[in-house]
Amino acid sequence: MAPALLQFLLLLGIMAALVVPVGNWLYGVVSGQKNTALERLTYRVIGVNPAERMDWKRYGLAILLSNLAMLLLAYLLIRLQGALPWNPAGLAAQAPDLAWNTVVSFMTNTNWQAYSGEQSLSYFSQMAVITTFMFTSAATGFAGAIAFMRGLAGRDGSSLGNFWVDVTRIIYRVLLPVSFVLALVFVWQGMPQTLNAYATATTLEGATQKIALGPVASLESIKHVGTNGGGFFSMNAAHPFENPTPLTNALHILSMLLIPSALTYVFGRMLGNLKQGWVIFGGMLVMFVGFLSLCFGFEQAGNPILSKLGAEQTITATHAGGNMEGKEVRFGIAQTALFATTTTAATTGSVNAMHDSFTGMGGFVPMLQMMLNNVFGGKGVGFINFVQYLILSVFIAGLMVGRTPEFLGKKIEAREVKLVMLAVLAHPLSILGFTALAVVTPLALKSLNNPGAHGFSEILYAYTSGTANNGSAFAGLGANTLFYNLTIGFSMLIGRYLTLLPMLAVAGMLAAKRRVPTGSGTLPTDTVLFGALTVGIILIVGALTFLPALTLGPIADHLQMLKGVVLK
Repeated sequence: MAPALLQFLLLLGIMAALVVPVGNWLYGVVSGQKNTALERLTYRVIGVNPAERMDWKRYGLAILLSNLAMLLLAYLLIRLQGALPWNPAGLAAQAPDLAWNTVVSFMTNTNWQAYSGEQSLSYFSQMAVITTFMFTSAATGFAGAIAFMRGLAGRDGSSLGNFWVDVTRIIYRVLLPVSFVLALVFVWQGMPQTLNAYATATTLEGATQKIALGPVASLESIKHVGTNGGGFFSMNAAHPFENPTPLTNALHILSMLLIPSALTYVFGRMLGNLKQGWVIFGGMLVMFVGFLSLCFGFEQAGNPILSKLGAEQTITATHAGGNMEGKEVRFGIAQTALFATTTTAATTGSVNAMHDSFTGMGGFVPMLQMMLNNVFGGKGVGFINFVQYLILSVFIAGLMVGRTPEFLGKKIEAREVKLVMLAVLAHPLSILGFTALAVVTPLALKSLNNPGAHGFSEILYAYTSGTANNGSAFAGLGANTLFYNLTIGFSMLIGRYLTLLPMLAVAGMLAAKRRVPTGSGTLPTDTVLFGALTVGIILIVGALTFLPALTLGPIADHLQMLKGVVLK
C-alpha cells in the first residue's frame, strides 16, 4: 500500500507543480499579438485574415467547416489506402462503415478503434490521417476552450478571437514542440520510429513470425499530449513498443494531465482572478483523487472467486492479493489504476491494461468519470463541462434566494440556461439512448462475448466512451459491425459538437453583456464553499442520471462476483 501511495503522491505532485509554469506559458501563447513568419505563411496558404475577430457564430462555423473538410479528405485517404505509398504489409482499404467510424473518431478527438492498428492501417494512414488528426482535433478542442474563456472574461465585446490563429498557434507553439521532445525521449526508452518493413523473427518452435514496427514514438507523444488515445497497436499502451518502461508509463500519465490541469490557471489569468481558476482545479483534483482511491481499492481487493482457487498468488509482494487479470505485471495494480483513472478523467482513451478485466466496481470508476466528463477532461472539454456546472450551480443558488443569478459579473438569463441544459442533457441522452437501442437490437447483441450484467457493461461503456470522446473500450464487445460503427460514430459527433457549440454560444452571449456591480446579494464563485457546492451538484446530477444504468451493469457485475456467481 505504501509504495502505491508514494507513486500517486509523486506523480500528482509533479502535475500540480507544473500547473503554474505551464499555465503561464499557455496564457502567453494564446494572448500574444505577434505572429511568427511560419504562422503568417500558413495564413496566406489557407487564405485567412489573422486580424479578423469572430463572434461565437463565426467561430463555431469555422470549427464545423474545417472539421468537415478534414473528415472528407481523411475518409478518401483511408479508402484509397491500398493504392498509396508506405504500405509495407500491403494492407487493403478499410470497409466503408469502418472508415467512417475511424475518421469521425479521430476528428472528434475520440480515437475509438474498432480495428487493430497494425493489421488495418498502413504507415501512410497512421501518419497522414491518424497522427495528423491527433494534432488538429486536439488543437480544435483547445481553441474552443480558449474562445470560451475569452467570452466569459468579456474583454473583447462579442469577439471570441480568431479560430485559425488559435489553432495555428496551438499546433506550432505547443503541440508540435512538446510532442517532438517527448518523441525523442520515447525513442531513447526503446519505442520504434521507423518506416522500414515489418521485422521477421523465428520463434523457439522454429515458426516464422512477423513483428509490426512503424513510426510509433511520434504517434505516442501526440497521442498523450493531445489527450487522443488511439494506439498504433491493438494492445495500445499495454504493448511494449508503445509503453516499454516505467518511465514512459509515468510520462504518459503526466502528458495526459499536463494541459487540462494548466487550463484552469489560464482561465484565472484571463479573468484576472486566479482564485477562480484554483477553485476549478481543486474541484477537479478532489474528484480525481476520490475516483483513483475507489479504482485502486477495488482492484487491490481482488476477485474472491479467483482467490478461493489460489489463482492470484504472484511472485512479488507488490502484486499480491489484487486483481491482476488483464494487467501488465511490470506496471502492477497501482500504476494500472492510476493510468485507468487518468485516461478516463482526461478523456484520452489510451490504456495500459484491459478495462474489461477489471472488477465490476473497478470498471465502474472509469465509466462514471466518462459519464461525468468534467474531471480534468481533454483539451478543453473537461474545463467547459465543469463551467457548465458552475453556471448551473449559480442558477440553482439564485433560485434558492430569489435573485437573478450572476456569473463572473454577468446576468445568467433564460437563454443561457437553456443552452447550458442542452449541453448537459445531450451527453446522457446519447449514452443512454444508444445503449437502449443496442440492447433491444438482436444484431447488436450478437456482438457480445459475455452475458448478463458484464455484457450490458460492455455496451454501456462503448457508448459512454464514444459520447465522452474518450476512445477506451471494454474489449469483450465486437464493435466492428455496421450497427456499432454507425451508432458509435453518431455518439462521437453528439458528444463533441452538442457540448462545444452551445457553450460557445453561452460565452458569446455573456461576452456581449455589461458587467453588473457586485452587491451584497452576489454569490462569490471563487470560494472553497462554492467549489464544494459545484462538486456536489456534479455528483448528484451524475448519480440521478446514470445510477440506474450503472446498477444494471458494473454494480450488479461486482455483486455477482462477491456472491461467487459465474455466468457462462
